[in-house]
Amino acid sequence: MTAALPHAATVWHALGDPWEQGVIRRGLAEVVLLGVTGGTLGCWVIFYQLSYSAESLAHALFPGLVLAALTGLPLLLGGAAGIVVAAGAVAVAGRTPVVGRDTAVAVVVTGLFGLGVLLALSATTPPGIANLLFGDILGSSDGDLALAGALSLCVLIVIWRLHGRLLAVGFDRASAPSLGLAPLRVDLALLALLALAVLIAVQGLGNLLVVAILVGPAATARRLARRIVPMMAIATALAIASGIGGLYLSFYAHTAAGGSIAGVIVALYLAVEAATAARGGIAAVSA
Repeated sequence: MTAALPHAATVWHALGDPWEQGVIRRGLAEVVLLGVTGGTLGCWVIFYQLSYSAESLAHALFPGLVLAALTGLPLLLGGAAGIVVAAGAVAVAGRTPVVGRDTAVAVVVTGLFGLGVLLALSATTPPGIANLLFGDILGSSDGDLALAGALSLCVLIVIWRLHGRLLAVGFDRASAPSLGLAPLRVDLALLALLALAVLIAVQGLGNLLVVAILVGPAATARRLARRIVPMMAIATALAIASGIGGLYLSFYAHTAAGGSIAGVIVALYLAVEAATAARGGIAAVSA
């Protein structure tokens, strides 16, 4: 019995040591905010099949993030401007008959992302700009956390208010107009929320990893739940747990925090996918 006490103390210290550092505690706060927002909204992203749109938005706003960092403007402002420019470019290119909308999206997104990478990796660019690609969740300031918290609250409130409409349009789009609902407006509202969530997450996880928190936990929860509300609860829990696991991995393995979090998210998905496949899968999501 007494021999087990030193081992228990060692485990306790291993669990508690990371949280003695202020940067880790702020990283945890950022993880919780991203987990709640990404887990909740991510279920609708999966349900409405918007995973590619999430990735496209993240890549398209990258030049705006870089320009904001270079000029000293808030990253949120630069990212918002980048999304607006990307939307306009897609709209213009999509009206060209020989291009087509899908091709237009691909060309605009890859073009803007390439421009952002060139700006970020240029020899004359100040050090640290390249971190926008992979994020710096441990570098969150109190102001960043306050802004992320306010935006996350807005996203969650709008999702709560739109819950019934999202369900109605998502499950039976053809019958939605007979219920007084406009599917296009619901789609636009969801895309606006997605854009806002990307802006929230990109500062912590970076341009290349932001999709992980928006898609990974929700895709995993989809394998564990049959109803949308439990699915959102599970996705949120998985997102926060992945974030905490990623912070531990980063602390002890000396790896990048954002990449560690994304790695844990993928590992959880693969484990759940293997387990559910072995027992025969899961039924379709219902209301």
